[in-house]
Amino acid sequence: MITILETSALNTVQDLGRPGYRNLGVGSSGVMDPLALEVGNILVGNARGDACIELQTYPFSLRFDAPTRFAITGIDADITLDGLKVLPWSVETAGTGQVLRIAPPTQGARGYVCVAGGIDVPPVLGSRSTQLRGAFGGLDGRPLE
Repeated sequence: MITILETSALNTVQDLGRPGYRNLGVGSSGVMDPLALEVGNILVGNARGDACIELQTYPFSLRFDAPTRFAITGIDADITLDGLKVLPWSVETAGTGQVLRIAPPTQGARGYVCVAGGIDVPPVLGSRSTQLRGAFGGLDGRPLE
């Protein structure tokens, strides 16, 4: 379990999306960088396409409410866990109560916070991705707050 401490507009829960519903007027959603999601999920031992937090705006911070393996992919940025530097594209383990902070990237645009077990929100049409225009999926169809 995690608690979002600081976020900005457009940071959402995403996975690989929900293709196959465009004929019903449903966009596919999903991450903008599927490779970054898949690498993050491999690093933390998740299944292919497990949901993550897609970051588009910064800064971002969260608190881990239980020991958790995590990886940040897609960007190079100043990333810290309780003030200690964390390398992007690597797996780390946070303890209960530790705070992860991600500054605006120096390279890349969208960051992906992948946690062991994925982000557990109810699937809608086979995906956990947030569909902002339709206000469904992800965390109640809205950006994180």
